[in-house]
Amino acid sequence: MGNGISVLIADDNIEFGDLLNAHMNSERDLNVVGVARDGKQAIDMITDLLPDIVVLDIIMPEIDGIGVLETLKSSGRAGKTMFVILSAIGQDVFIQRAMALGAEYYMVKPFDVDVFISRIRQIYENKDSSPFSVIRKIPAAGFEQKEESVFDVELEVSKLMINIGILPYMRGYKFVKEAVIQAVNDEKASMSITKVLYPSIAQKFNSTPQKVERSIRKIINEIWTKGEESPIESVFGHKLSFSKGKPTNSEFIAIMRDKIKTEKRLK
Repeated sequence: MGNGISVLIADDNIEFGDLLNAHMNSERDLNVVGVARDGKQAIDMITDLLPDIVVLDIIMPEIDGIGVLETLKSSGRAGKTMFVILSAIGQDVFIQRAMALGAEYYMVKPFDVDVFISRIRQIYENKDSSPFSVIRKIPAAGFEQKEESVFDVELEVSKLMINIGILPYMRGYKFVKEAVIQAVNDEKASMSITKVLYPSIAQKFNSTPQKVERSIRKIINEIWTKGEESPIESVFGHKLSFSKGKPTNSEFIAIMRDKIKTEKRLK
């Protein structure tokens, strides 16, 4: 990759990305190895190039920045790459989520480019004991939980989905993810998916129960391979049998829910 700190920029704003690329490449110790314009391209480029640092936006086409972090953290494909979030979104929920998924630093646009580049250097120099990464290890006020005792349902669901081939850029991903999360948190919801679960998901995403149902069905059809061991069986480690060869939506949500709850008990 050449000399200096290798950096990949992932931002769908073409003008901004090009300006940041030019500014960073003007620094003798920085080497921009590529600019990704959407989340899917970012994942592919990060996996191929394994840059030292990725400058990642949150809002991008195909897969957003959080989805990029979820995918790479779950698959372990990012190696020792460090992530710096540079986004116009400054809400605490996004900052906390990004840090929980491994981001080293979060800076909100607009920003001072010289300060930002200084942070890049500091993060790289302290890569073995980053002072910024400590932020995500501080427990919430009033809690004394040890880090290993915390079970992040959303993260575990994301990891399981990726392991069986349901990726963040797939249409219906958000519906499946929300369905499993709600089923884990409220078992009654998975017992009445038509009357309770679908309407709840539809309301959250400003959709319709019918569209939620169809999208989940489409995901199941996409990942289930006819005549071969299903991706779920390879992950779950045992043979699964369904009357129609593939699970119904409710059966699929139930086995995903049970897998997550089993993992939770083990932790």
